[in-house]
Amino acid sequence: MRLLGIDYGTKRVGLALSDGLGLLAHPYATLTRTTRERLFTEVLAIIAKENVQAVVLGLPLGLDGQETEATRQVRNFAASLARRVNVPIHFENEALSSKAAEEQLRQARLRGKKQLEALDQQAAAIILSDYLERQQSSSV
Repeated sequence: MRLLGIDYGTKRVGLALSDGLGLLAHPYATLTRTTRERLFTEVLAIIAKENVQAVVLGLPLGLDGQETEATRQVRNFAASLARRVNVPIHFENEALSSKAAEEQLRQARLRGKKQLEALDQQAAAIILSDYLERQQSSSV
């Protein structure tokens, strides 16, 4: 099963894809948001091209577990996406995924512009990987 991980942001949207078995997550792309419709067009094209069977969307909860304005924006994006695709959409708590992605990229010696270009898709890969790990552990 191929899954698409999404780290939704107001300026950039990070994407990650799982392998065909749905076991491993890999950074895929970072989309720069210009218009809402263009974002949906790009995401829908990737879903079709990569034969995505489910979407995992990072859900930004506050450190206290409460919903924030960013949480509401992600839920709104998910509702709009759900009207456009016929695949399930799952949420995964994305707490600290950007910080973890930043640290991984720093360890890989990416700096400056290269780090910024890779950050959102690396965060999406972490979100997707966390989801996949949780699914694997619950099926054991």
